[in-house]
Order: sequence, then structure tokens, then C-alpha cells
Amino acid sequence: MYAKRLMAYLAGALVLAAAVFGVYLAVVAGNASAAVEVTVGGLLGLSSALLGVVVATRRPRNVVGLLLVCTGAVFVGVVVGDLYPAAAAVDARLPVSGVYVDLSRGDWMLLYVPPALLFLLVPDGRVPGPRWRWVAVGMLVVPVLFILVAAFDPGPAPHYPGVAKAFRAPPEVLDAIEVVGFALLPVFLGLLVASLASIVVRYRRTGSAVERAQLKWFVLGASFLPITLLLCWAGYLLFDRPELGLAGLIATYFAIPASTTIALLKHDLYDVDRALSATVTYGLATAMLLAFYTAASFVVGLGAGRGSPVAAAAATAICAAALAPMRNRLQRFVDHRLYPARQAALAAIEDLRRRTDAGSARPEQLESVLRTALRDPGLRVGYRLPGSATMLDTAGQPVEPDPSRPGRSATVRLGGNTIGIIAAGGAASRELLREVASASSLLVEVVRLRAELASALEAAEASRARLLSAGYEERRRLERDLHDGAQQRLVALGMRLRLAQRHLDDGGLDIDGLLDQSVAELSNAVTELRQIAHGLRPSSLDDGLDRALGAMVSQIPIPVTLDLRAAGVIPDDLATTAYYVVTEATTNAVKHAGPTAIGVTVCRDTGSLTVRVHDDGCGGAAVHPGSGLGGLADRVAAAGGRLRVASPAGGGTTVEAVLPCES
Repeated sequence: MYAKRLMAYLAGALVLAAAVFGVYLAVVAGNASAAVEVTVGGLLGLSSALLGVVVATRRPRNVVGLLLVCTGAVFVGVVVGDLYPAAAAVDARLPVSGVYVDLSRGDWMLLYVPPALLFLLVPDGRVPGPRWRWVAVGMLVVPVLFILVAAFDPGPAPHYPGVAKAFRAPPEVLDAIEVVGFALLPVFLGLLVASLASIVVRYRRTGSAVERAQLKWFVLGASFLPITLLLCWAGYLLFDRPELGLAGLIATYFAIPASTTIALLKHDLYDVDRALSATVTYGLATAMLLAFYTAASFVVGLGAGRGSPVAAAAATAICAAALAPMRNRLQRFVDHRLYPARQAALAAIEDLRRRTDAGSARPEQLESVLRTALRDPGLRVGYRLPGSATMLDTAGQPVEPDPSRPGRSATVRLGGNTIGIIAAGGAASRELLREVASASSLLVEVVRLRAELASALEAAEASRARLLSAGYEERRRLERDLHDGAQQRLVALGMRLRLAQRHLDDGGLDIDGLLDQSVAELSNAVTELRQIAHGLRPSSLDDGLDRALGAMVSQIPIPVTLDLRAAGVIPDDLATTAYYVVTEATTNAVKHAGPTAIGVTVCRDTGSLTVRVHDDGCGGAAVHPGSGLGGLADRVAAAGGRLRVASPAGGGTTVEAVLPCES
């Protein structure tokens, strides 16, 4: 178990020693190109070796960590081999052996061995099947045979012209060795193709989602190889410098170890499907644009001449015209094959949007549509209704992200405001959810507006029903009060007056006492009628809202601060509503909150009358249908205004009504 880890540590130490030796050679060579080469090669080799050591530490049973260290070792070895001839020419203490010179003729083949073995063994350190072992063995044996064969090349070494050969053979044997060397090249090429094909075979055979993600990460890093070829093509075509591909080669030697490390240790770091899809899309787009540019330059150059500004301008115009439609089509094409979840989700959202516009679907179907597209029956869509901080689905149930699965939800935003949430029940990536949330924002906003409108209509219907019921109840109360009170007193008064009329002449009745009783009854009837009328509209409002409020708060046994800034004439219906807001709010405060002080503010600005009552009591008040505040909310809504109640526990209560009031 720990043998592979120990070997990785030892190989890493050798890479570090080789890098230090390469720095020494660059200093001895004493030229700028040597310094650049050792810097770039050392960084790439050491980074690959370091990542390999990390993988070997975390996955000691897996040979991939050791292969990453070997990849760095090969790269550093190439740098040392390039710098050694120039340094040996300056420092005579550096030995130059004929065996080393002869064996270095074919060592270029070693550059391909570690990457090819990575293709065979990623991600679990085993080949895809028993037959693939021969490919792994061939990748180890063929380069060794080729190096031995190349060592017998009778030609002089280009970097060591004065060194005698160590490997010699008769001419007839050299001919046979040369034939073997040429035969080994197509064999090695076939082994490379087989190692590349092993990734496809492994991906098709595996049923593990984790292993598929790991393979995609590795392929993402390996995709820099064709990108390097594109850079060579672009450098030759645009700048007449094919050396531009060197940057791609450097990126490849960094990307493969990095992507391999991510695949083994953190395969869910990012949505690899999205990254791979974008890479392939832009790679294909670049290749097609370069093909367009090459063809256009050739065709136009036939008439205008090679290197003509007209040819360059025409080729650029053709590429610009082809880029816009080609990129979107390529993205859809690649997504359909490499990123089917994204393609299915975006297509489903667009289809729902079209059907909603046509009236054949409802935006509330977004949740079921996304569940089908993403194959996630546990996916939920929540909507934040205006004035609420809770996310609710279309059935009114709360939707909250699962704290045990962070990153499995995405907020839906529109105009910088959070309007909803999409919570996955399956294994959808965070980046995919974010993209789906962005594409769904308009549908979510439509659902929110429809829900708000439906809620407002329901509230209006309920308020209308409550007001109608309250009106009927008030009418019955008036009938009862009139029948049981003032009506009875007036009937009795009429009977007394009729009795007095009959006995005016005979003196058998105390007319004066009877008249006094009648006057008293009349006074009581008038008082009861005033009380009944006061329940409909306070008579104190006849003198204005300010005086009515002043008279009302003067009867409250708690200090009340009254701030009136409502200049001008206030319509009678609004004044009545404002009076009842203050009355109900102060009465509730005195009865339930136990405040030490109450503040009443009535102010008028452009187009509205604001009534605010604040107390420092215990808080906890809420608007409920059938309660005093619920009836007050209905009264304010009937006047075209809105009522807001803020009553945190222990923080007092603020009741604010805003009523429309035209100047």
C-alpha cells in the first residue's frame, strides 16, 4: 500500500535535485535562453511532481500519483538534456560519456510515455481490461528498444561532435537495426492511439457517475493537446511563427497534471460538463474560423497577392460574419452530446416560455418541467412573494435549501433582487443550477406577479365579504338599539302625552309631574340617539380631525404625544378613517401592550395622508381576520389605502396607515 507512496516521494526528490542541477547548468551556460528554459521547465516539472506527491499521499494505493511525478521528471530531464551540452562546453568538470550521448539520441520517445500511461490508468490506477495490459507493457518496452536501436546510429551527435561512439556494430547489422528502428515507430504510434482509445472504452463501460466525472476532468486537461495544434496553425497563418504552439505545449504539461489531480481528489469542484462543453465548443469554433480564414486568404490572395491588406481584410470580414450564427449552433450541438442536462433544461425552459406566450401552458409548470428535463423528481422551485422573506412553492409550502447538501440550490435573481430559489433533489451541479436559475428568472417573476395578483384579489374578496357582513351586523345593531332603546322611550313618551291630554280638564292627574317625566324621557331618547349616531361617525369630527383627536387622547390614562401636520381640508371619509385608526391602535395598546408612552403622528404630503401610532409596549401584535386590527385593515383598504403593522416581541408596536388624499 505504501510502496507506491514511497516511490513517489523518492521520485519527487529526484525531480527536485534534477531541477537544482538544471539551474546550475543554466548558470554555467550563461545565456538568457538557458535561464528562460530552466525557469519554465523547472516550474512545469516541479508542479507536476508536487501534484503527484499530493495524489500519492491522499491515494497511496493508486499508481497515478507516481505517474504524475514521472511526468514532471521527464520534463525536467528534457530541460537538463538541452542545457547539458552548452554547460559541458564551458565547464570541463562536467563529464561527457559516449554511452550517455548515444542513448540520448532516442530519449525523445520518453516524453510520451507518462501521458500515455495516464490515459491507460486514470482514474483508478488499473487498465480498462486484461487485454489492455499489453498496451501498458508495450508503452514501457518499445521506448527502451527504440533508445537502444537509436544508440547504434553511426552519424555524429549534433551537440557532441567530438565524443566517440560507445555503441558500434558491423554494417550488415546496422541495416537490420535500422529496419527495426523504423518498424518501432508505427508500433509506438499505434500504442499511443490505443492509449487514447482506452479513455473512450473506459467511459462507455463504467456505470459510476463519479468515475465518469473523473474521466471528464482528465479529458478536459488532455484537450489542450489539440488546442496546441490550433495554436501552431494560427501562429503560422497569422504571424508566420509556428512557435506559438510552444505556449500550448507548456499549457498542456500544466493542464494534464492539474486536471488529473482534480479528478482524483476533488471531482465535484466545478461543473466539468460545462467546462468540457465550453472548451470543445470554442475549440471547434476556432478550428472552423481558422479554416474560413485560410480558405478566404487563399482565394482572395490569388487575385490580390499573398500578404495583401485586401486579402486580410476580406478574410477577417468573412470570419466575423460566420462567427455569430456558428457559435450558437456549435454550442447546441456540443451540449446535446457532451452536456445533455444543460441542453435539456434550457430547451425545456424555452419551450415552456413559448407555450406560455401562446396560452397553451402556465408558468407555474416550471417545477414539473425542470424535474423532467433534469431527471430530478426531488427538484423544487420556490417563489418569494412581495412583502415576504419566505420562499414558497405553488402549493404554498416553504422551500428551503438542504443544509446537509450545500451547493445544491441556486437563487433566482432579477434586477439585483432575489425573487426565488431552485433546490435540487439529485446530483445537479451548482453551476448548472445557477444557469437554470438565470434562464428561469422571467418565468419565476411571472409566477410571482400572478401569485401576488391572486392574493390581492382573494384579499379584496375577503375584505369585501367582511365589510358586507360588518354592514349587515351594524344594521342589525342599529335596529336592535333603536327598537330596544330610543323607540321604546318615544312610544312611552307618546303614551304619557296622550294621558296628559285626557286629564287636562278633570284635574285627576298631576300634569306637571307627568310633563317632567316626559321631558326626562325625551332627554334620555336624545342621548341614546346621539350614542347610536356616534358609533357611525364621531360627532367630534364636526370641529375637525385635530380637535377630535385631541379630545380622544385626552381621555387615555397614558401619556400621549400628538403630532399633527395635516394642513388643509381633509375629506370627511378620510378623516373618519384616520380617527378610527388612532382610536383602535391606542385602545389595543392600552389593553394589551402595557406601554408607558404612546406617540401619534398625522402628516399630509403630496397625494397621501399618513397616520402613525407607536407605543413602547411588549409588542407581538398581528393582523388576523376578525380581530380589531383585521377590521381596521379592511376599513383602510376600503378607503384605498394600506395598513402596515410592525410589532417585534419586546420592541413595541407601530401601526401605520397611508391613505390617498388628493390636494
